[in-house]
Amino acid sequence: MRVFVTGASGFIGSAVVPELLGAGHQVVGLARSDASAAAIAAAGAEVQRGDLDDLDSLRAGAEAADGVIHLAFIHDFSQYQAAADVDLAAIEAIGAVLAGSDRPLVTTSGTLGLAPGRLGTEEDRPDPRLSPRGRNELVTLALAERGVRSSSVRLSPSVHGEGDAGFVPVLIAIAREKGVAAYIDDGANRWTAVHRLDAARLYRLALEQAPAGSVLHGVADEEVRARAIAEAISHHLRLPVVSVPQAEAADHFGWMGALFAMDAPASSAATRELLGWEPTHPGLLEDLDAGHYFADANR
Repeated sequence: MRVFVTGASGFIGSAVVPELLGAGHQVVGLARSDASAAAIAAAGAEVQRGDLDDLDSLRAGAEAADGVIHLAFIHDFSQYQAAADVDLAAIEAIGAVLAGSDRPLVTTSGTLGLAPGRLGTEEDRPDPRLSPRGRNELVTLALAERGVRSSSVRLSPSVHGEGDAGFVPVLIAIAREKGVAAYIDDGANRWTAVHRLDAARLYRLALEQAPAGSVLHGVADEEVRARAIAEAISHHLRLPVVSVPQAEAADHFGWMGALFAMDAPASSAATRELLGWEPTHPGLLEDLDAGHYFADANR
């Protein structure tokens, strides 16, 4: 299969590309910079220049492909709505090209905030009024009615592994700055997590097998307590671990406070049964214990 991948040089995309190539697929990666183009070519994939604002480039990539994996997203939380709007336009442009072809389109959403306080499942649907990216997921799923074999991979808030630049490194940076590794209130709230290599395999299986309109959960650790994350950070940075009251979370964590306070366990049981996906790589706490997140602090 010839697969067009947006975000091919990113943290997850750079794992998805070799996963696809190893399974015998051809890969064309979207690159907006010389550095991205070089990384994609070095991985053994073809390069198509363009970015998420270049809808003509997205259409061309989709037109020439047997399937599309859309990973690219502008991770600017200060302008999250604008980033989600760009993502929506990209999904709509790609979807219009694939309409009526039964070719696969795999897009990306998240489990965080899906079902606060209870175990989220693939049957849950986001409220588009509260979640701009959830809105985009619903647009993806609706493409199934237009002859696109569309599916949405909901990723855990922690997609971890070497090179991670996501939420856990932010928590580590805050701990270094504040001199304590903190959790909020009793730290009993739960996050989910998945290793980037397990996530990459899920994207490939979605491309190859997922029925139209599928929701898939990229969840290996169904519930990791916030306190356990803080304790792992505390251990490696040799800092005290403390509780921060909810009322002070924004002052201590900044924009990260609202996210780190969420109680958002989620299951991937239906995904595993549908696709035969079984995570095999280290869980989040095991990955933290490996030490690579803290390598620069321990030199």
